[in-house]
Amino acid sequence: MSTILVKNGTIITMNPEREVLEGNLLIDGRRIVEIGGPERPADKVIDASGRLVIPGFVQTHIHLCQTLFRGQADDLELLDWLKLRIWPLEAAHDEESLYISALLGIGELFKGGTTTIVDMETVHHTEYAFRAIQETGIRALAGKVMMDYGEGVPDGLREKTADSIAESVALLEKWHGQDEGRIRYAFAPRFAVSCSEELLLEVRDLAHKYGVMVHTHASENRGEIELVMQDRGYRNVVYFDRLGLTGENLILAHCIWLDEEEMSILQRTGTRVAHCPSSNLKLASGIARVPEMLDRGISVSLAADGAPCNNNLDMFVEMRHAALIHKVGRGPTVMPARQVFEMATIGGAWAIGLDKEIGSLEVGKRADLAIVDFGDFHVWPAEEVDLISHLVYAARSSDVRTVIVDGRIVMEERKLQTIDEPFVREKANETIRRLVEKAGLR
Repeated sequence: MSTILVKNGTIITMNPEREVLEGNLLIDGRRIVEIGGPERPADKVIDASGRLVIPGFVQTHIHLCQTLFRGQADDLELLDWLKLRIWPLEAAHDEESLYISALLGIGELFKGGTTTIVDMETVHHTEYAFRAIQETGIRALAGKVMMDYGEGVPDGLREKTADSIAESVALLEKWHGQDEGRIRYAFAPRFAVSCSEELLLEVRDLAHKYGVMVHTHASENRGEIELVMQDRGYRNVVYFDRLGLTGENLILAHCIWLDEEEMSILQRTGTRVAHCPSSNLKLASGIARVPEMLDRGISVSLAADGAPCNNNLDMFVEMRHAALIHKVGRGPTVMPARQVFEMATIGGAWAIGLDKEIGSLEVGKRADLAIVDFGDFHVWPAEEVDLISHLVYAARSSDVRTVIVDGRIVMEERKLQTIDEPFVREKANETIRRLVEKAGLR
């Protein structure tokens, strides 16, 4: 393993003291071995003079399988968005298309400084998303989506319960813990609307058996909640709690429409929430009560969701939206920039149980970081300002110059090192044409 010296940078550590340091950061293999020390010989030297060195972003709810569908399902309500466009396109996926979709998404994530994702794939061909994750070097907690129930589910996505479980376990046993833990598995039942109770109970038991997380959607849309109430007799979070699914190993995406009982369950059980503000705005799903959740000590982290409901995977956009939308009606001091930046870094790491490994720049932690240049007009002047506030309110993904994951340079000066950009661009256009035709949506 090689050594990398990042020299002369302004280091936003996000350590417990939230120190901002000037100087050098030394990486040996996969880990940070020195911060603030003298300039030392290294196999690779990166000059970060005049630039910020920040922890890589952690996005806790992503759908790599949907990146190819960007622009294919605009201006629709959630259930129509799923049934009319997204599910038919997911059902049309094949091995190659899923691989290309994952590469496209990972490339975009790297270009915006994201180094870790919680990824929910589609029903079939998940092996090829894992191959893309393995090859590109992103840190990922990922799993195949599980769907064995519900109206409007295309035949190409509806599974037999036993098959869904068997395939999920096979993927877990192959991929969980690969590359010294950079790749981990999570069970991913899509949501209560498309999962039988039998499947959810099996997921609960298997997650405990293997010691892995569960990643699903909950309370994103009022229509979804009504369907669950009619079918199961309870609201989403109450239902999951009655099944024994809630707890520190459960990540719930969205959680917009919660009642008091559900908020109390999240607080009591330590269940994690992934806040996806841009997706929630575009689908008009609503605005989650994030300030209240945070006040209650509920873990809330940030993510972009999928490309067709956002329409990008940019953590800078999510941070800005998360900071702004909650101020309306609550005042300008709610969701301050530093709190939002914590949600995007160490808060995301804590949500997935990796806060001892990633989420901040500290000696002994994995070397997951991004180098940001404040040299363009939209962030100028860059002196006499709060740097973290500038990252949240002024910076853009295009300001990210270099990204390192697990001690490996995956982007250097905006050039991806583990993804063939021209190939992916060409294949993406070709592949979405094929999928749209196959799904009968042309």
